[in-house]
Amino acid sequence: MSKNLERPRTCYAKSGDINIAYQVTGKGPLDLIVAPGYLSNVDMHWQRLGYEEWVARLTSFCRLIVFDKRGSGLSDRDVRESTIEERMDDLRAVLDAVGSECTAVLGFSEGGPLAMLFAASYPERVRALVLWATFPCGDYVAETMNEFAQIADQEWGEGKTLRRISPSLAHLPAAVESMGRFERASLSPRAARANLEWVWGIDVRRIAASLRVPTLVMHRAGDQLVPIVGGRWLGNHIPDAQFVELPGDDHAPWCGDIQLFGEKVEEFLTGCRSHPEIDRVLSTVLFTDIVGSTERAADLGDRLWQDLLRRHHGLVREELHRYRGVEQDTAGDGFFATFDGPARAVRCAQRICEAVREMGLDVRAGVHTGECERTGEKLGGIAVHIGARVAALAQPGEVLVSSTVRDLVAGSGLTFAERGAHKLKGIPGEWKLYAAA
Repeated sequence: MSKNLERPRTCYAKSGDINIAYQVTGKGPLDLIVAPGYLSNVDMHWQRLGYEEWVARLTSFCRLIVFDKRGSGLSDRDVRESTIEERMDDLRAVLDAVGSECTAVLGFSEGGPLAMLFAASYPERVRALVLWATFPCGDYVAETMNEFAQIADQEWGEGKTLRRISPSLAHLPAAVESMGRFERASLSPRAARANLEWVWGIDVRRIAASLRVPTLVMHRAGDQLVPIVGGRWLGNHIPDAQFVELPGDDHAPWCGDIQLFGEKVEEFLTGCRSHPEIDRVLSTVLFTDIVGSTERAADLGDRLWQDLLRRHHGLVREELHRYRGVEQDTAGDGFFATFDGPARAVRCAQRICEAVREMGLDVRAGVHTGECERTGEKLGGIAVHIGARVAALAQPGEVLVSSTVRDLVAGSGLTFAERGAHKLKGIPGEWKLYAAA
C-alpha cells in the first residue's frame, strides 16, 4: 500500500440539476477517467483493500478522475432511474468540471457500455478506451445479476456480493464486513434492485462496430461476476481492439495482480512500460485474522467492538515489536507482517493466539517463507499469496505453517502436527501444511 498518496478532496459537478460527486488524484501528463461499475462511493473506495495501491499505480503516469453515478454513492441519490445517455452526460459534466478536453476512458464492469457510448459519440474527446471486465449486453451477466437480485431483496448490506466481486478476499470476515458497509454506502436495497434492471437492459453490440478510438479490452480468465466470454466478444467485434486475458478470478481491478494491470494500461496509453526497481528478498510472511469477527461485532455493538478491536491491534503490534516483525498491512481485523526468520514468526503467531484468547477472541494464523518482491514500499509476490492461503485454512486458535517453514526451523525446539496436503487457491501443486504445537 502506498503510504505517501494524498487523499483527494471530493467535489461536485453539475449535470443539469443533478450533483455528481468526483475526485481527482495525481498530476500525470494524460487524463484517465473511470466509468464506475455497479457499486461506487468515491470516499469509501479508499477503505477497500488494494484500492490505494491501484490508484498509486495509475497515477504514476496519469491524472486519475473517478466519479459516482447519479443515484449512487455520494452523487444525488433521490433521482429517478437514469438512461445511459444521462449517465453519459454526467461523465461529460465531470470532464468539463476538471478542465479535461481529451481523456482516456476506463470502463469498468457496467461502466464499460457507458464508456463505449461516450467514445463513439465524442471521439474528439477520447484519446483511447480501456474496457475492464465488461460485456456488450445483459445476456452475458444474467446468472450473476439474478444472484444479485436475490441479495438486493433479502441480504443487502451483508457483504454477500464479495464472493463474486473479489473472491480472493471472501474468506476474510473483515473483508465481508467491509463489503457490507460499502454496499450500503453505494446503493439502498431498492436502488440496488432497480440498477439491475438497467444492467439487464444494456445492449451496445451495434455500438461496438462504430468505435474508432484505440481500444484495449482486458479480462481475468476466471472472473466470477462477468464471464470472460463477454470480454472476448468485445475484443473480436471492436475494430482493431487489443484483447488481453489476465490470470485470476477477481472482478475488481484493485484485487489480484495490480502491477500487471497497471503495466498493460500504461503501455497501451503511453506506448511504454515503466520498470520500477524490484528487490527480491527471502522473507517470512505472517497473516492473522480474528475468527467470527462479524458475529462478535454484532453481539457487542459498534462502540464496544471498536474498543475491543483497538486492544487487539495494540496487542498484536506489541508482539510484532517483541519478535522483530514488520507490519506491512492491516485490513479490518487482520494483520500482514514480515520477519527475517521463520522461528520468530511462528513464536510471534503463537503468542498472539494465546494473548488474544485472554481477551475472549480467537485468531487464525498462517506462516510461509519464500522469495518476496519489494517494489517501493510494497511487498508482494507468490510467497505473500501462499501465506494468505495458508492462514485461510487454519482453525480457530491455530498457527498453520507451510512445509518450507517447518523444514527451516529444525533445531529451534518448535514442534508440529501434520495437517495433510492441500490445494491452495491459485497456487500450483499440492502443499503440505503443519500446525505449530
